[in-house]
Amino acid sequence: MSVAVFLSACSSAPPVGPGFYRVERGDNLSSIAQRNGRSTADVIRWNKIDNPDRIEVGQVLRVAPPPGSASAANVDTGSVWRTPSPDRAGTAPSRNAAPAARPRAVPAPAPALPTPAKCGPVSLRLPAAGQVIGTFDGRRNKGIDIGGTDGTPIIAAATGQVAFVGQLRGYGNLLIIKHSNGYLTSYAHLQRATVREGQTVNAGQTIAQMGHTESSRPMLHFELRCNGVPVDPQHSLPGK
Repeated sequence: MSVAVFLSACSSAPPVGPGFYRVERGDNLSSIAQRNGRSTADVIRWNKIDNPDRIEVGQVLRVAPPPGSASAANVDTGSVWRTPSPDRAGTAPSRNAAPAARPRAVPAPAPALPTPAKCGPVSLRLPAAGQVIGTFDGRRNKGIDIGGTDGTPIIAAATGQVAFVGQLRGYGNLLIIKHSNGYLTSYAHLQRATVREGQTVNAGQTIAQMGHTESSRPMLHFELRCNGVPVDPQHSLPGK
């Protein structure tokens, strides 16, 4: 799985207009298409995307048919007023006649969170000492945030192999560990990593130091993903 698809950075940019979507942290083309009731192929075609694995946070994508396309012609706006036509005698309807009911647009259902494939149970260790200052909601925050100070040790939440060490927009210095049963954990805003890609690490082993790269304060942004889909890590931490 491409790291660029697995993790994209969050953005505080202003909202976009109807028919468009601004890429957020953790999005991929499949989830964006599903969220907007479109096919992935349509989103790729409408945005002329050459490499589906290379979308970036903050990028604005069209998620509705372009005006004038065959797909757009089939869209019912539900809000078009029409001039009353004359009656059979050739006269317009009386002023006192009740106005025709205006068509009402049916609100779109709220997008459902993607459902992860079954990965089996997992037991995690808390990756850093500190207060949880941000909790999982699956949309704006796809993990948890733990506050602390620069240099606070960060440990591997579970045994696995280091899959990525580097920088990613919105995450700052980032480290990703691949675990068994389809799980990945990620550790963001690091001051520095103390392990290398391809290295096997044990649960509880120090892997990095807390920092504030691309964050307003020293903190760890920690995510757990099952087959690429974010899940709440707090359900797998001690005492849960």
